[in-house]
Amino acid sequence: MNHDRAVLGVPLLDHLAVLRARVGELVAVRSAGDPTAGDPLRGLYVSAEAARRIAAGPVGHEALEAHEVQEAQKAQEAHDVALPLPDLGGNDRLGALARAFGLSPLDAHILLVALAPDVDRGFEALYGYLNDDVGRRRATMALALDLAGTGPFDPAARDRFHPGAPLRSGGLLDVEDEDRPLPGRSLRVPERVVAHLLGDDTRMDAHLSGVGVELLTPSAADAESDVATTPLGARVAAAGPVTVHLRERVPGAATDAVVAALLGAGRPVLRYRPESVDATVARTVLREARLRGAAVVVEPLPQRPGPLVRALASSGTTVVLAGADAPDPGWAPDTELLAVDAPIGAAGCADLWQRELGPLPADFDLAEATAAYRLSGDQIRRAARTARALAAFEGTAPTRAQVQHSARLLSAPLLDSHARRIRPAVGFADLVLPGEPLGLLHELTARARHRDRVLGEWRLRTGGGRGRGVVALFAGESGTGKTLGAEVVAGELGLDLYVVDLSSVVDKYVGETEKNLERIFVEVDRTDCVLLFDEADAVFGKRSEVKSSHDRYANLESAYLLQRLEAFDGIAVLTTNLRANIDDAFTRRLDVVVDFPFPDPEQRVALWHSCLAGTPKGEDVAEEIARCAEEFELAGGAIRSAAVTAGYLAAARGSAVTGEDVRAGARREYRKAGRLVLEGRAPWAP
Repeated sequence: MNHDRAVLGVPLLDHLAVLRARVGELVAVRSAGDPTAGDPLRGLYVSAEAARRIAAGPVGHEALEAHEVQEAQKAQEAHDVALPLPDLGGNDRLGALARAFGLSPLDAHILLVALAPDVDRGFEALYGYLNDDVGRRRATMALALDLAGTGPFDPAARDRFHPGAPLRSGGLLDVEDEDRPLPGRSLRVPERVVAHLLGDDTRMDAHLSGVGVELLTPSAADAESDVATTPLGARVAAAGPVTVHLRERVPGAATDAVVAALLGAGRPVLRYRPESVDATVARTVLREARLRGAAVVVEPLPQRPGPLVRALASSGTTVVLAGADAPDPGWAPDTELLAVDAPIGAAGCADLWQRELGPLPADFDLAEATAAYRLSGDQIRRAARTARALAAFEGTAPTRAQVQHSARLLSAPLLDSHARRIRPAVGFADLVLPGEPLGLLHELTARARHRDRVLGEWRLRTGGGRGRGVVALFAGESGTGKTLGAEVVAGELGLDLYVVDLSSVVDKYVGETEKNLERIFVEVDRTDCVLLFDEADAVFGKRSEVKSSHDRYANLESAYLLQRLEAFDGIAVLTTNLRANIDDAFTRRLDVVVDFPFPDPEQRVALWHSCLAGTPKGEDVAEEIARCAEEFELAGGAIRSAAVTAGYLAAARGSAVTGEDVRAGARREYRKAGRLVLEGRAPWAP
């Protein structure tokens, strides 16, 4: 069977062959001057003769001088047994590893001596003899230096075993037996390093299994990916060894583009998702990356990531640290940590959706259906898989509803303690409004869809730390459709509507209301939903002149909200029955203000028909609806309640809705509003 010599690590075997010859010569030299060489129990105990010989030997400067004389004699002899240090300029794996980890020729020699017993069992017996202990079959620090022509007395040579030296800081060499003096401590090379030098990179280090480390290798498809050309990813891929902190509001959104760029440039990537800070795992990840020439992407950073950052920074490879918080200089004070804010938007998301979903119906506008979602690449893949599975289950091609349903599952905020979720079940066809407010609602949905392009690509976002959120005010009398309008907007965008529960937000203790609101804003900032502040006067009311401590703290709450709306990144709708109650400073920060008018008779007729569209109706219903619309000035919410009353009356009889049922519902709602209702038909009615 033929094998590629480089793959089998034959250059390493060539180095070991030279080493074995040198070890054999050293054995011969030592046995020639050792009177106990023929003792069958040599290495199992120290005889009196051996102890006297060791005690009579030179020490200190005398030992150094004796060594120099011995070396000078060896240099003059033809059988000089000094092992030449490895040549690291070649293209073999040892040379590449030395360049990646900054090893000197002496470091490479020590590494070879230490790993020899793991590749060739013959070294075990030889090392046992040279260690004067048949039970110690690994190289010691003293033996490794003896084979290099130096010894433990050389300060520069001893420094190669320091924990901060390349061999140990890079995880290439373990120095064992801590209770022994340094010259007698054993050397061990981790099996992953031995396997790499022998040409085996099929598996990651065993210690990386089950700790959130994923190896991504480049493919031909990665080189052709459009995502790989994003500016941020291209800069990171071309920068060489660099440590970057990437601050992103949506976890993984910008990191995916960086990973795609690295893969597109032919760089493997180790993606590390740590559950906690483990510096040992971090160093193992770093060694694996340097062995493979890979980049390391850590996301998201755990709490208090200082030890993790220090373990990965200034490593000689590209390291990307992603998180939602700004970097702390105290994490790695001696490291040049480049802080980068993720760009607005997620370039290439539409293409990724298309690739993952496959063929779609011709009338399916995928870009419009997914424009409101701020998902990472991994989330898009998962949502697309779910949508495909749902479509296969229902026996159809992927539809807009299936795609948006799958996306919502991955982007649902954790707001259950402060807000009530509404899954939208209405659309623009369910709204009965004049042209102007209806047009403003369409504009609101367009702003939510295209804000990445307008504020990000076109750079129309102003300064001052302003976010890219969309905030609207719906004003109008009770029942005119403000909440329904918010639900329609959410449904059109394919998002869930969350109605803020003011009873769980407003707190009597100073500062607690702001904390509750901040939790809501932060969660909405990083996920996809529409936030509804119903009866927003309670928290967005006018500031007043400070006449008491209560006024002062109320104004502080308003000031916080004003600042927070500036930096808001989500979609929010405020509703109020009286627009004048909203502070003018809030109004200036609103993107859209929609006035919901009280319906006129024609609109009331349309509302009646819309509410009763799904009910069985008698022949006199249409005529009675027209009369009730003229007689009873009811808002849309009241008309819906009246229609529900009519439905219950008909269901109790077991028949269709009649005109009398409609009138009974209208009369009941009119009385609820405190209005006078005549017992008979109005005298002016036909």
